Amino acid sequence: MIDSGRQYHHRTSYERGRLDGHFLDWANQPDVYKGYPGEVGLVDLPREVRRPEGRLSDVLKRTPGEIPPLTLELLSSVLGTAYTLTARTRHSDGEFFFRSVPSAGALYPFELYLAAGSVEGLEDGLYHFSIARHGLSRLRRIGPVKEDASPHLVFFMTAIFFRSAWKYRDRAYRYYLMDTGHLLENLVLTLRAFGLPCRLSYDFEDESANAFLGVDPKREVCLAFLQVADPSAEPFRLPDHSEALPEAMQAASRVSPGEIDYPLPAEMHACSAHAAHTPVGVPAAAVSLGPAPDEWRPLPNADHWPERLDFAEAVARRRSLRNFVPKTLGRDSFAALLSVLCLEGPSGGVERMRDHCVCPGVLAGNVEGVDPGFYLVDPAAASWGAAARGALIEPMMRVCLDQEWLSHCALQVVMIANLDLLEEAWGPRGYRYAMLTAGRLGERVYLAATALGLGCCGIGAFYDGEAAALLGLNQPSRMLYLLGVGPVKKLPHDS
Repeated sequence: MIDSGRQYHHRTSYERGRLDGHFLDWANQPDVYKGYPGEVGLVDLPREVRRPEGRLSDVLKRTPGEIPPLTLELLSSVLGTAYTLTARTRHSDGEFFFRSVPSAGALYPFELYLAAGSVEGLEDGLYHFSIARHGLSRLRRIGPVKEDASPHLVFFMTAIFFRSAWKYRDRAYRYYLMDTGHLLENLVLTLRAFGLPCRLSYDFEDESANAFLGVDPKREVCLAFLQVADPSAEPFRLPDHSEALPEAMQAASRVSPGEIDYPLPAEMHACSAHAAHTPVGVPAAAVSLGPAPDEWRPLPNADHWPERLDFAEAVARRRSLRNFVPKTLGRDSFAALLSVLCLEGPSGGVERMRDHCVCPGVLAGNVEGVDPGFYLVDPAAASWGAAARGALIEPMMRVCLDQEWLSHCALQVVMIANLDLLEEAWGPRGYRYAMLTAGRLGERVYLAATALGLGCCGIGAFYDGEAAALLGLNQPSRMLYLLGVGPVKKLPHDS
């Protein structure tokens, strides 16, 4: 039985020559859209959505103000920006719809729910968001969260086990968390773009959250929620006891007639089911990995982003691109990409420590004014330093299952964590923090690359031990996520 994030990570590590290839069971391919029985009515959201103004560089600096009146139109605009279908393509088996959020294998394990109160044009209740129909299915009535019945919105993100496990099997829990982190950061940035403050929570009792959302906890689980509120506000409190939804509604968590139960993801989730304790202090991730820069320097000035797209356009046009070409990445674009790695999320107080549980780094290849090598970034101190010199882009390509396209990118962004420190600080729940944070940072890189007119593609499959050895990590530290970034032959929206 899995009893820690460290154990799960090592049990699901890839080793060269020891991958057991398997065929995908296309007859039981999971449905990527969750639907409810006919008696659950759908509230159609307004199709005309207002796009937030400003570029990504502006949004990252924006300080949210007071919460304005919450309306159905504003809610539709938030959802229509952060999480929507963005394009369509045809193939031999039918149509495929791109989304504004990346996902490993385009399997989209996440689902989005919201609890709404005193929102103009919407009855109070708990809703499931249908991305396919841009509408809300009301699942249950809920009373006012606050005595003054002030407007409130709380977004809940879940993962459906079989969607990713169908392809990635026991390694799938990594992708549930990273993909949910992608969606989470899109929501955080979109709320900020609309001037809405928010508070993020990874900490809740799983049983209460799953019961409140009415999901089948053997198939679908809650991983995070995001409250439209000032960061200093009291977090949303789940009801101690929620009346169970009808079995037909819980059955909506099933996405394939022939689902297979892969044990390790469920075991990992179960061992981290309880909210973590609050540690007295957590060592900075940047100094606990093994490699240590001789000198930490302030991050390069990122005041002049050469952005081609505004924030809303970047979200809508983001794609996973692999058509890299051997061109130099400009100095200003490099500075912009480093700056987005300094996560300043909506967490407050001691929760801020969770934002720094992952250390980002970059493998520089063809970057203007930067020697090839491995550079660590300390987000807490907004500084960076060289951990190793030399050409590492191609060796890392071989680590990433020999995917040759990765050798042509100008830059590789990596997310690293010390698994022992995560365990010591927060127990098994710490693994969730790290992987969700890696996904959030990855989405920032995706959006920044898109805004800058660059290509980006995330990689979650690599030989884990070889990656740690190449980066010179100590025994308890591991690479969690990698993204290739750089100029590409053609962008999908170019004429």
